Order: sequence, then structure tokens, then C-alpha cells
Amino acid sequence: MTQLKASPASACSFLAIAPSFHHASITTGHLLRHQFSKAKPLSLKELGLKTSVGANKLQGEIVLSQLQQFTGVIKAAARIDTEVVSETTKGGGLRGKLNKVVLAYSGGLDTSVIVPWLRENYGCEVVCFTADVGQGIKELDGLEAKAKASGACQLVVKDLKEEFVREYIFPCLRAGAVYERKYLLGTSMARPVIAKAMVDVAKEVGADAVSHGCTGKGNDQVRFELTFFALNPKLNVVAPWREWDITGREDAIEYAKKHNIPVPVTKKSIYSRDRNLWHLSHEGDILEDPANEPKKDMYMMSVDAEDAPDEAEYVEIEIESGLPVSVNGKRLSPATLLTELNEIGGRHGIGRIDMVENRLVGMKSRGVYETPGGTILFAAARELEFLTLDRETIQVKDSLALKYAELVYAGRWFDPLRESMDAFMQKITETTTGSVTLKLYKGSVTVTSRKSPFSLYRQDISSFESGQIYDQADAAGFIRLYGLPMRVRAMLEQGI
Repeated sequence: MTQLKASPASACSFLAIAPSFHHASITTGHLLRHQFSKAKPLSLKELGLKTSVGANKLQGEIVLSQLQQFTGVIKAAARIDTEVVSETTKGGGLRGKLNKVVLAYSGGLDTSVIVPWLRENYGCEVVCFTADVGQGIKELDGLEAKAKASGACQLVVKDLKEEFVREYIFPCLRAGAVYERKYLLGTSMARPVIAKAMVDVAKEVGADAVSHGCTGKGNDQVRFELTFFALNPKLNVVAPWREWDITGREDAIEYAKKHNIPVPVTKKSIYSRDRNLWHLSHEGDILEDPANEPKKDMYMMSVDAEDAPDEAEYVEIEIESGLPVSVNGKRLSPATLLTELNEIGGRHGIGRIDMVENRLVGMKSRGVYETPGGTILFAAARELEFLTLDRETIQVKDSLALKYAELVYAGRWFDPLRESMDAFMQKITETTTGSVTLKLYKGSVTVTSRKSPFSLYRQDISSFESGQIYDQADAAGFIRLYGLPMRVRAMLEQGI
């Protein structure tokens, strides 16, 4: 597995024609069968040989002659095959001509098939790109071998975990962005960081196009492509699922076999899943019927609440200017902090969400999400704001958070509107600093303590005991003035 660096053009070109070896073997095979199917082996009797010595000598000469013919045919076939392969990459493909394409690559069946499909249809070299956003080590094992076996000329892997949490997750946390009351935007936040990295890689390797394996029914195609448009509108975008004739897994397997591409032998999950450092989503199979309860063995990041420990666990989150910085007194990097909270929350069954959401493309879909660490962080950040923000600010912030979440869900991360709203969120949470302690118990998160040096809560004012700052007698005049519009309306209606 290699980190990003441009490989020599010759090596890239060589690897790019690997899938055509299958066609080469077919062509060679046809020529050989055609050449030798007509030939009859000559027997010693037909040659009129009577002595074993003479027969052996002559037979050796005949075999040598046939071998020379055989070698000539092989060389001719190899020249033909080389010319055919060269034409595939130089003369364009079935749908047009691109020079080099950066493909968002996972190593699964779909993206493994996309590699030869791009070469066949666009006559291009393919650079596979994989982003590590915390999906797990197993997802990255053997990717380079898979990519090259599929015909890619290069695999680029980038570790984006810290950038993902710091530049994408934490701003959404600070904004309080939640889509349709429940969804904490796990996949929505991951797509723009991956797409941005693809644009960077395209520039570094000299690619003129990018490609993804998103279907034409989902939100991710929009999220990828809006990022491409925003960061480099000159790039061509290829979306095979909107172009090819492959309709399902069996078609993809057949295409892979036809093009001599190794088919991933991993067990096919009955669920469609997306995992990163923030969450794990589950869709498909029995979940497609909203009436069905998810199976207990479906979950992977969290235990069932019934199986969680019988003893509660307390966790303290320290926050500075709206962003978490430490867990239980330990200052951690953004990705490490989230990893720690995922482990803590997961063992207590925290962060499971089952919802029917409205996709951007118009249809409704049902998804189940596991977001243990994120659920803890949202509870802590929101609670601290109750101390540090006044009523009007909270109301405005909450109303903007709805629009912020919609923009992120729709793939408009690099939209000036979201960036402007983010500047507001950053300014308004400057004093959201302090610590929150939460109690985790069998799937529930309960706030038990909150502290802040910028707290607007004053015990001497809020106390039921009399104080010098707040005179309870003042409330009478306030109520009369505040309720004046309602009083006037009632007087009108009653003819007073």
C-alpha cells in the first residue's frame, strides 16, 4: 500500500493494460487452434522409416520444425494483442476518451468492476483512491493488490481521520446540526472530506476526471459531485451506475469474470453499511419495511441496552469555545477523543437511532444508525450552551442549525451559505467553555453536572431567597407591559 506519490508513466501504462491480458490469451488461443487444428502428426510409418536411429533423427528434425512454426505463431499473436491493448488506451473507449481517472475505491465488488469498465469505456488509466476515515483496518487490508489486479495503475491511500473530525465533525457539533430531529449526519460529513481529497489527488497525478461508485438513487452521488464542482469545475465526472447495464451483484460478478478480474470473496452482508469514525449506518434487507424491528445481531459498535453493564459509568467532557478537548481530564486529539468515547458509549448501548428520513432525491428511506461517541458529545455541548448562551441566542442558533444540517445533508459543504453560517457559529460559541459530566446507563445519557467560567447562571439571582439584584415586586409591572397586547385584544372582543 503506497502513500500518495506519482508513479512513472511507464509503470502506470503497463499496469493499466493488465485487464487486457485476458483478451490477449483469447486471441492467442484462437490463432494457435486455427494454425494447428489442420495439422496431422506425421507417423514414422508414413515417412517410410525402417531403422530406429534414422527415425529418431528425422523425428527430432520434424519436432524442431514444428516448434519453430509454433514460436512464430505465438510472436505474431502477441504483436496483434499488444496492438489491440495499445489502441484501447490510446484511441479511446466505447463511450469516449479520458486520460486518467481518480476512482473512489473501496476494494469491494462494485469498485473492482468499475476499474476495467472505465478502461474499456473511456480508454483511460485508473488511479484508485481510498480515504481512511476510521472505517477500520480490515477495510484497508490487501487493497493495493486488489486495485492492481483489477487493472489500476496506482493506489493512493490517505489517512483523513484527524482532518475529518477536526474540520467536518466538530463544526457540525458546534453548530448543533441534526437532520430531521434524529440523524447526526455521519455519512453526510464524510463524503466532502473524501471528495476534496480526490480533487487533490487528481491534481497531483495529472488526472482529468474523477469517478465514484454511488448509485443513482442515493444522496452520496450528489455529495461527491457538488464537492467536485465547487473545488475543480474542470474535472470530468464519471458515475458508472448511471451509465452501465449492470443492474445487480450477479451482473457485476459476470462482468468481473469476463474481464478476468478477481472477484472479492468476502461474505456478502445482507445490509448496506457505511462506517467511519463518527458512526455506522445500516440499511436494506428487513429494514426496508419500517414495521420490522432490527435484529439484535445487526449492531456492531454498541451492545444492546439489555446487555449493558448494570453499573452506571460517569464521563466528563471538557469543551473550549464549543469544541471538545478532553475526556476524563485527558487532553486528546480530535480523532483519538472520538475513538475513546465510541468505546465508552458503545459498551453502554449509547447512540442507537432508528428513523425514516427524507432523501435529497425525493424518496423516503429507513436507516438505523450507531453513533455512541457522537451522542455523548452532542449531549455535553448542548448542555453547556444552556449555561453560556442567552435565550435569544439559543433560539437563533437552533433555527440556523436546522438549515445548517440541511445544507450538510444535501452535500453543500463548500457552499458560501454554510461557510457563512459556520462563521456565525464560531463567533457565538466563543464563551462556550467549561465541562459537563454525564451518566451512562443502559442506553441512556443523563447530565449530572455542568460548569463554566462564562456561565450566565447566577445563584444569588436564581435563588428563591430574597436578593438585592432581583426584586420580586418588579415582576408586576413587567407582566402588565408584557401582557398588554393580549389584554387589549380581549378588551376588543368583549367590548370593554
